[in-house]
Amino acid sequence: MARDGVYSRNGDRLSRRREAAHRQAVVNAVLATRRMQLADWHGRAYLLKTATGKSKVFDSLSHLWPEAEALSGATFDPLDPVLLARLKAGA
Repeated sequence: MARDGVYSRNGDRLSRRREAAHRQAVVNAVLATRRMQLADWHGRAYLLKTATGKSKVFDSLSHLWPEAEALSGATFDPLDPVLLARLKAGA
């Protein structure tokens, strides 16, 4: 059954949760390079935290990279070839 705003082929609840957990793990691997972490906020939003204690709650992963830049004070390119090569080497 198609659901507006959900871009997943997984129709059942367990599959959606598993997909969300995988997405969060991948994002956290990228964020760890900046000493940041993303966590689920009561299943309704996301909490982005820095190593220095700054944090921000937001509703959608589409807000993640701008929020990461705002908290870190630096530009953040999750598709940077050097970053991706470093992540692949560590995997």
